[in-house]
Amino acid sequence: QVQLVESGGGLVQPGGSLRLSCAASGSIFLVNAMGWYRQAPGKQRELVAHINIGGRTNYADSVKGRFTISRDNAKNTGYMQMNSLKPEDTADYYCNVNYWRDYRMQGTYDSWGQGTQVTVSS
Repeated sequence: QVQLVESGGGLVQPGGSLRLSCAASGSIFLVNAMGWYRQAPGKQRELVAHINIGGRTNYADSVKGRFTISRDNAKNTGYMQMNSLKPEDTADYYCNVNYWRDYRMQGTYDSWGQGTQVTVSS
């Protein structure tokens, strides 16, 4: 089994910053890609940022230039630095990890974190 532990959420004023972390552990041979998603009340879950095994990133238009996703492959940990936060960034943020279980690398698997709440309010 794979466990994802997220941290870093909280309450912040508009214009402030937060850094989310997602630590993966368990039966992981190699992490393929990591992503951060968010879900605001009454809305569908949406992709915020994604980083693949080569370090290539992509972002939702709404966060480009403000959020930065990164990863530490040695620690199987992903991060998302969120700057210039806006009230519309308020949501539950979820980490997703796509990984191979063993050296045979026969297919990948997905695991989700439990979510961390981000509230941007004055």
